[in-house]
Parts: sequence; C-alpha cells; structure tokens
Amino acid sequence: MNQSILFPDLQDWDSGSQVVVFPAQVQGANVECRISLQRLALFSSEALTAEICDIEAKALAVFDEYRFDIEEEVEMLIEQESFDEQGRVVLI
Repeated sequence: MNQSILFPDLQDWDSGSQVVVFPAQVQGANVECRISLQRLALFSSEALTAEICDIEAKALAVFDEYRFDIEEEVEMLIEQESFDEQGRVVLI
C-alpha cells in the first residue's frame, strides 16, 4: 500500500451519473474518484441496475463491501497517472 495515497472513509452516490464518488488524497491533494454501477457489479458478481429499488443504498453497500479492492485498483491508476480530462480517476 502506497502511504502517499490515502482514502478517507467518505463516499457519496451521484444519481445523475449513476456512480459512487469518493476521494483519494495524493500527497496532500484531493483527487476525485468514481466507480460506475457496471464496475461495482463486476466486483459483486450480481446485476446492479437503476431499476433496483433504492439503487443508492445497494451501490453504497457493494462499494463498502469491496472498498479495499476498489481502492487498490484506484491506487494503481493513480500511480500510472491515469486521470481523465477533469483530473479524476474513473472506474467504468
């Protein structure tokens, strides 16, 4: 684990984009990270669709369950400097 990359225990659901948004602190700077429903479904091996009743709660629960695996993947992307046009790390 890279000690210069920290993940605060914060996450939120963006209903417009259908993604979980969470921060990473990289050498003191905040980097926005996002993970899509499709990518969460790959981690959990179950279908996650917007039709599910209370998709926000389900997405955040899956995120919490697989948090360390997700953070590990994001950490690798940060180390490879794989940012999108807005400087975010996005797992689609």
